[in-house]
Amino acid sequence: MRIFPTFLAFCTAATMSAASPEFWAFEWPNTDFETTSVESWVEVISGGPPKDGIPALDNPSFVTVAGKAGLTPREPVITLEIEGETPRAYPIRYLTWHEIVNDVVGDMPVAVTFCPLCNSGITFDRRAADRTLSFGVSGKLRNSDMIMYDRETESWWQQATGEAIVGELTGADLISLPSWMESWESFASRNPAGLVMEEPAFNRNYGANPYVRYDSAYRPFLYSGEMPPHDIPALARVVRVGDQAWPLTRLAEAGTLSEAGVTLSWTTGQASALDSADISAGRDVGNVRVRDDAGNDLPHDVLFAFAFHAFWPEGMWMIGN
Repeated sequence: MRIFPTFLAFCTAATMSAASPEFWAFEWPNTDFETTSVESWVEVISGGPPKDGIPALDNPSFVTVAGKAGLTPREPVITLEIEGETPRAYPIRYLTWHEIVNDVVGDMPVAVTFCPLCNSGITFDRRAADRTLSFGVSGKLRNSDMIMYDRETESWWQQATGEAIVGELTGADLISLPSWMESWESFASRNPAGLVMEEPAFNRNYGANPYVRYDSAYRPFLYSGEMPPHDIPALARVVRVGDQAWPLTRLAEAGTLSEAGVTLSWTTGQASALDSADISAGRDVGNVRVRDDAGNDLPHDVLFAFAFHAFWPEGMWMIGN
């Protein structure tokens, strides 16, 4: 596996760091480490960059689909369609470098999140524990998944699950919203009057992939947990709906699957963000939609199999007969 040199330098140093509340408390003096659901602090490690070393975005600017230049048809975006509001697209070329976008859609405060090491892209309602939160990137990982933090209490939150795991708000859960990764072409053709996030005002190589060939690697980076069952490769994509996971290969072969009260569909045309050095040139991993029996979009995630197994060890693998 080849990793962008700056990222690799950060992470090589990080793996030498101790993982304990005493170690983290110096960097996080306002976090209540006595209140936590983490059973083994060995699971929590530094990903390299310090707190806010990966800068989350706040109140981004948007342009219309017609006015957006620079995106190629196959490159991925996270789509958010809230009833009564103009659909929005958040390009992965930006989220790769920022991982969290704090936005407001209508009257709903949302956090659009993407963890490259898990390929996990989830949108959350930022309202929890009777308050509205804003989120930053802690620089810490658990089971190779980003740990977010809220700026109000500096509690730590697991991105893959939306659960607060350290600090005052431990045990609180963020509500996942229906959102999905799809190609820019797919979003734009369906939503010609939609909005797309503008390029942030940071000096980043937007459009480049710092994790070249990562989703073809044998093992996940900075992960020491169990591998998935059923001979499913650790970095194979699965479609998670609640605590159930469908291998993407099975869905792609079928095109459509209707099981367990949900309908999953797959079409070609989306580039992997974790394959080639240029995101737009990544191999085709397809577009996924998940709906209920009434045709309503459902919250779901297309993440790596190891991450599903790590956070849902008793989860159900929908592997067919």
